[in-house]
Amino acid sequence: MKRNILDIKGIKVGHAQNLDGKTGVTVVIAENSAVCGVDVRGAAPGTRETDLLSPLNAMERVNAVVLSGGSAFGLESACGVMDYMEEKGMGFDVGVTKVPIIPAAVLYDLENGDAFCRPDKEMGKQACENATREVLLEGDVGAGCGATIGKLRGTEGWCNSGIGSWAETTENGITVAALIAVNAFGDVLEKGTIIAGTKDENGDFLDTAQGIINLGSTLSFSGKNTTIGVIATNVKLSKAQAAKVAGMAHDGLARCISPIHTTLDGDTLFCLSTEEIELPTAPVDLVGIMAAKVTEQAVIRGVKAAKPF
Repeated sequence: MKRNILDIKGIKVGHAQNLDGKTGVTVVIAENSAVCGVDVRGAAPGTRETDLLSPLNAMERVNAVVLSGGSAFGLESACGVMDYMEEKGMGFDVGVTKVPIIPAAVLYDLENGDAFCRPDKEMGKQACENATREVLLEGDVGAGCGATIGKLRGTEGWCNSGIGSWAETTENGITVAALIAVNAFGDVLEKGTIIAGTKDENGDFLDTAQGIINLGSTLSFSGKNTTIGVIATNVKLSKAQAAKVAGMAHDGLARCISPIHTTLDGDTLFCLSTEEIELPTAPVDLVGIMAAKVTEQAVIRGVKAAKPF
């Protein structure tokens, strides 16, 4: 076992990035498509096709999920993923062609590198070409290339961040995994101790949540953050169940990021089900509990794997 999202059969992950521009894109490909749900908790999201994933709407399966830097500009990278998959004959068959179903979410990284270097169609295609089932890079690669953490003092006090993954498998073969790009306004904590976040003039960590209380406002930091990711499991879920699991996975963010789900963040988690294993009863609670656990660990791994400034 790799102990990351590649432990889910049929899942491939590819990164592409511009190191000078400090931005990138990550694509999670479901080779045989997958049931997908989503839960958006942050109040400043940048997303594509999330309405399609509502249990009220018809489409059940997706071909890939894109995580990208570049703020809203980065949504263009999903068009490159669509082009790649159409060329490969992947997507929803409409007779004259196949239409790839590609939800996406973006994070804000425009102030960490070149604000005019953004993930585009070519970078999305490159991520697909780089996709593999064998090795998963973590840290400041792909969607995590320009990620930062701890924005209370803006660029003066933030820490470098990245993308991380973790997976757990039970004795009876149930696997749940998370891949998270960490670009939160708040701090990242491990066992209650801040390991990445806002630093003061001396390089010591501040408590961002307490800092907001002391300031009485967060208006100047609006729209410049977001933690995004993909939960994946081999357990059979309906689209509504996948959405519920995505919601429970947000508990993992709340355990290790403080504050979380603010008006300054666009926190968005997708959940993919490859339907390999069918449980007789109550799959949501089991998978959701595991999802929160692996999400927490993926966040911590993403931060620790990033190179320090």
